Amino acid sequence: MNRSMIETRLSTLSDEFASGQRLLAEYDSKICAVREQLLRINGAMRVLQELLGQEAGSSPAATQSLGTPP
Repeated sequence: MNRSMIETRLSTLSDEFASGQRLLAEYDSKICAVREQLLRINGAMRVLQELLGQEAGSSPAATQSLGTPP
């Protein structure tokens, strides 16, 4: 390989590397956003489960319908 071919290949690889780094940063950002969304959803689910538990505890019929002994 001559010098100009090596320089051209090095330039191409450098561009691809930079592009890959940008893509990785974008995916990392998306992962963080999805993780935060899942945490919010999980929190909402817990609140709803607690509300169901409180409702079940205040009504014997609701407790029986959930399959727990009165």
